[in-house]
Amino acid sequence: MSILEVSSFAHGEWIAPGAGARNIANAITGEVMASAGNDALDVQAMLDYARNTGGPALRKMTFHDRARMLKALALHLREHRQAMYDLSFNTGATQSDHMIDIDGGIGTMLVFASKGRREMPDSHVYLDGEIEQLSRNGTFLGQHICTPLQGVAIHINAFNFPVWGMLEKLAPTLLAGVSAIVKPATASCYVTELCVRLMIDSGILPAGAVQLVTGGLGDMLDRLTCQDAVAFTGSADTALKLRSNPLILGNSVRFTSEADSLNCSILGPDAQPGTPEFDLFVKEVSREMTTKAGQKCTAIRRIIAPENTVQAVIEALSGRLAKTVIGDPRLETTRMGALVSNGQKRDVLEKAALIGQEAERVFGNPEDFAVEGADAEKGAFVPPMLYHCADPDTATRVHDTEAFGPVSTIMGYRDLDHAVALANRGQGSLVASCITHDPHVAREVAIGAGAFHGRIYFNNRDSMKESTSHGSPLPHMVHGGPGRAGGGEELGGIRGVKHYMQRTAIQGSPDILSAIGEKWVPGGTEVQGPAHPFTRKFGELSIGETLHTDPRTVTMEDIEHFAHFTGDTFYAHMDDAAAKRNPFFPGRVAHGYLLLSFAAGLFVEPNEGPVLANTGLDGLRFMKPVSAGDSIKVRLTVKKKTPRNEEYGEVRWHVTLTNQEDELVAEYELLTMNAF
Repeated sequence: MSILEVSSFAHGEWIAPGAGARNIANAITGEVMASAGNDALDVQAMLDYARNTGGPALRKMTFHDRARMLKALALHLREHRQAMYDLSFNTGATQSDHMIDIDGGIGTMLVFASKGRREMPDSHVYLDGEIEQLSRNGTFLGQHICTPLQGVAIHINAFNFPVWGMLEKLAPTLLAGVSAIVKPATASCYVTELCVRLMIDSGILPAGAVQLVTGGLGDMLDRLTCQDAVAFTGSADTALKLRSNPLILGNSVRFTSEADSLNCSILGPDAQPGTPEFDLFVKEVSREMTTKAGQKCTAIRRIIAPENTVQAVIEALSGRLAKTVIGDPRLETTRMGALVSNGQKRDVLEKAALIGQEAERVFGNPEDFAVEGADAEKGAFVPPMLYHCADPDTATRVHDTEAFGPVSTIMGYRDLDHAVALANRGQGSLVASCITHDPHVAREVAIGAGAFHGRIYFNNRDSMKESTSHGSPLPHMVHGGPGRAGGGEELGGIRGVKHYMQRTAIQGSPDILSAIGEKWVPGGTEVQGPAHPFTRKFGELSIGETLHTDPRTVTMEDIEHFAHFTGDTFYAHMDDAAAKRNPFFPGRVAHGYLLLSFAAGLFVEPNEGPVLANTGLDGLRFMKPVSAGDSIKVRLTVKKKTPRNEEYGEVRWHVTLTNQEDELVAEYELLTMNAF
């Protein structure tokens, strides 16, 4: 059998394995199938290429440009996913496992592409938070902005998800405008290499945006600066070693760690045998024990159940695990494949033996189990193993030792406080789950265990049909956890993008802030347009372009007609004496929505034109009541423009209503879609 050479992609070139190359065994057969690594890589040239070529090219693009790039990459990978499936079987992963790793990674990239277009500006500067007024008259203001780091992101990934592990870090990094050097774990790096080849060959990425190291990083981490970042996934011990690098500490290099942890699942006291929640709990635990052969950083390692249900859980879970067919992952009948390597198999069995010092194995015998279509001795196969810890309060190994495979330990709790205390014994976890139909139980778990967990997943009969699973990190939500779990976070939507950006406080006049953020700031210069702004196309409008309307007097007849026409006969509009007893009103006042309607009548251009639709109204505030006899006028200003497609873009208008004394009556932002 020919040996696959797994290359690195450095400073624009594919470099084959060389000095220091390591052999990689097939997880199913145990035979050497590939080699990877080259100690002669010029790591400084890689860093320079990322900083001087990839980074500047990405920073020239807007957030929307980069989001479109991510979408194109994801769609390209989707077209070629079968090739990744076929190669990934060699890692011991089943077809279902591929759906999590490969399809999940592509899906994560698509989510970030979508969020980039919807939640970030078509600009180079991200505005973080609202304007802060730092002076009495508003001539000196503050605003937080985020801009891309001008270095490189080093991504060090674990072996269990060679595609998702890379793409879930790469998507927010590229969206932020930062180039990346990806270092996958050697055991499964051949799948990562194929994914990177597909991305590079697509021509979608600018030169230098992504590089790949299949093997060791050499002294790359010793060459980082304050503009660089390191994102690591793996063991807590390795995370500590990397984080302690003197150069990383001395240069305050950003270091994000997502480490494996003793995740748990709590069966609520209400979820007794016979309830939908009990059955759901058993299904969830079984799935988390066997998916990816238990090689998930989010897998359930500790099963926490009411003492009176422990035996029932053991019986139900054992029955379900007994139906798990172990074998060659290419077989359609296989439900659990192999661990990634025989080295990993030895590690899992050693850790299981440690757990066995405090707990009794009640299911699964690594010395006697069936494997279909493969040799159990040559391949990295182990059976699901369930342990029961009768005294979790005095035990230590079950709370600090993780067998990174299909191994989990069940323990009983006396009451909910005890369950939470056991959950927190993990000293920081990526995820805990609680299966309960009782909202009060969920609240107590959230309050008691939240400080020790990055995510808490609740599920029951109401959400079970649409929920994901305990072990599925989603790109919308934070993935990380305190303490043993690494103390960092990944994903989390746009929050994850900010990890690769610098948050800076800028201070200055409204015009200065408007120019920096490409978003008009109240108090900034108003631009006089050549015609009514509603007659001008998206591309013709200028930020700050303003329309001032003539005033309109509000009459008592207007107020009464609006009240009877709409049915809104609230006393403040109809009963003068009652309104005067209200400390907010001088007497009968106009409806707020009447004022909005009049405002629209004052600024709208009625004829057909480039304004296609009114799509929303944000931040409405009423500052001062309007009585019969008062007049209102409107100022309409182009605040922000965001292209949406080739035909139209979104215009955000700043709208203020003032009375005859020029006092602010109401303020809001109007959203319209305007044709190009």
